[in-house]
Amino acid sequence: MFEFFLQFPVFPVASLLGGFFESSLVGKTIVFIQLGSSIVAAAVIIGKSKELSGIARNSRRFIREFLLGRDVLDYYLRSKKSAKSSMGLIYERTCERMVKLLDPDSRRSIGVRQNTESAALSAREIELIRSTCEHTLHEQEIRVEYGMGLLATIVTASPMLGLLGTVWGVMDAFGTMGDKGTVLLSEIAPAISSALMTTVVGLMVAIPCAIFYNSLAGRVRQLSNDMEGFTDELMGRIACEFQGRDI
Repeated sequence: MFEFFLQFPVFPVASLLGGFFESSLVGKTIVFIQLGSSIVAAAVIIGKSKELSGIARNSRRFIREFLLGRDVLDYYLRSKKSAKSSMGLIYERTCERMVKLLDPDSRRSIGVRQNTESAALSAREIELIRSTCEHTLHEQEIRVEYGMGLLATIVTASPMLGLLGTVWGVMDAFGTMGDKGTVLLSEIAPAISSALMTTVVGLMVAIPCAIFYNSLAGRVRQLSNDMEGFTDELMGRIACEFQGRDI
């Protein structure tokens, strides 16, 4: 039954296997590298997809809880523990820096939620807080993008390795043909077929990886835009609520 299905073009397994066994050591090595790359790419795609889904879910939960606060520090003082999200870390570190810059009396009054209107920051202190906020933002953007470079490398390198194997195989085939002094198609065709096999495998690895890469890249851009928007809003609220004096 299995041999019957292999007779049809929609099941090119037999051709690929035949080309693999007919190929040289270089061709076999390239195929093993490509297959190993496909396993790595699958692991990256699955892991990154779960990670991005978790970050997005936790960020939405954090935003809902943050918007319930009566001022910018309310969530920080209520929980002291941010959600395990990029936005939560940006918010937490920014608030920690801001509280440290307040004078002791202001920190005490904020801690007991009394006379918060008296707490004020200078323009220079606001800029220091902005620096901490933006630095944390960049750290989280790098965290969100982690692994995408490896996936992009696999997408680019797999077909290039396949092309290298094909060129190498064709070169060997013509070298053998020159040594034998013959141009019979029946003798050179198997070598050419096995040489093309590495390119086919490279494209089979690269095409689905490219599709998933573009999908993940779109989600990464969306999360980065959301974090940047939250950072701008956070610093705007801090400036509105706490900038009260110039030094």
